[in-house]
Amino acid sequence: MNEGTRDAIASELLDAFERGTAISSISARYVGFDVEAAYEVLREIDRRRAAGGWRPVGRKIGFTNRTIWPRYNVYRPMWAHVWRETVQHAPEGRAVFSLARTAEPRIEPEVVFGISGPVPATDDAAAVLGAVAWIAPGFEIVQSHFPGWKLTSPDCTAAFGLHRALVVGPRVTIAASDRDSLRERLPVFELTLRRGGDTVDRGVGANVLDSPLLALAHLARVLSGQPAMPPLAAGEFVTTGTITDAWPVEAGETWSSDYGALGIAGLTLEFS
Repeated sequence: MNEGTRDAIASELLDAFERGTAISSISARYVGFDVEAAYEVLREIDRRRAAGGWRPVGRKIGFTNRTIWPRYNVYRPMWAHVWRETVQHAPEGRAVFSLARTAEPRIEPEVVFGISGPVPATDDAAAVLGAVAWIAPGFEIVQSHFPGWKLTSPDCTAAFGLHRALVVGPRVTIAASDRDSLRERLPVFELTLRRGGDTVDRGVGANVLDSPLLALAHLARVLSGQPAMPPLAAGEFVTTGTITDAWPVEAGETWSSDYGALGIAGLTLEFS
């Protein structure tokens, strides 16, 4: 992909993000537009945002939940930055989010990790947990600039990883004495997602690449193969992917999550 094409796609996506508008599939319009090309576009978007004063504070991993791959016809995870300008902290467990300029929004209940040091690219969950300082509930608000959520892996990778915003709930510092138990609970805990008083969906931690910790390890492996992208660093946080399906949301609704036996509080999010 030449620079002119890359820059044109980046400009189109940034405009769609700012206005909350739809565009047609990128991969359908540009022959040979693959995931590698999508990350080139994403890197250009990151460069422009940073030049405009935006500050990256973490990462999101998308499509780690393999149970929903057939629904969206996307069969691999992807990642994108979370920015100071797209994150909202809810230390009391409640928040309000405006859906203005958001394209076909959906909600995803996730596990968020605070990074304390280099994340090893290994499937040894205990070693990965050693690079984590805290855990929190999260709601990622995702959106599709592609009408009807008809998209491809390159489309959603280039389009900010579908990231619109992240709400991070109360953080729980991980004590040394709790690490073994937490590592064992992460694959098996059940998350319940509610709209108002109605249960909408349930999912288990293993939906996310067998454990949110292994989703974090996957990201570390991917970044090791992308030398042009910055590696994970202490102080960042990573939201590891939706435990349930992603559900459409509308203004006036209130959604909540319950993390069951995981031992962290859930979140309540009102949409305006």
